[in-house]
Amino acid sequence: MSDRVYNALFLCTGNSARSILAEALLGRCGAGRFRAFSAGSHPKPEPHPLALAELRERGYDVTGLRSKSWDEFAEPGAPPLDFVFTVCDRAAGESCPVWPGQPITAHWGIDDPAAASGDEATRRRAFRRAYAELEARLRAFAGLPIEELDRSSLPRRLEKIGEG
Repeated sequence: MSDRVYNALFLCTGNSARSILAEALLGRCGAGRFRAFSAGSHPKPEPHPLALAELRERGYDVTGLRSKSWDEFAEPGAPPLDFVFTVCDRAAGESCPVWPGQPITAHWGIDDPAAASGDEATRRRAFRRAYAELEARLRAFAGLPIEELDRSSLPRRLEKIGEG
């Protein structure tokens, strides 16, 4: 196993729910092997309160999680990205910035829990469902023998993980 740490960026439009959850999840399940970031094409002023509540309930420190523009990761001095994942269909269809270093990209569409309607229990279930879907995918991703795979096979492996 290599000592290399890979940088992964998770994108959605608002950077308030799915991408925030993914950033925290990979930060935990990929600790020491991955550095996780999140951003949005049109970021909300702050992360969704139910996304932060879901993470807190699972023992995450949410200090420092914030909604931010994907432009931050295309600027000089930004961390070089190895992987970029879109987690919402809208962001997947947008024209992304040019990412330095030609990262491997994949789309992992997850239903937007922030769009769930109904009472608070129903909305919380939507966030738990999004968390569970992301957790399964990110555990599979974190378990990939990246160092042993050639660059041309990685995108197919990532897309397969994204299919569930």
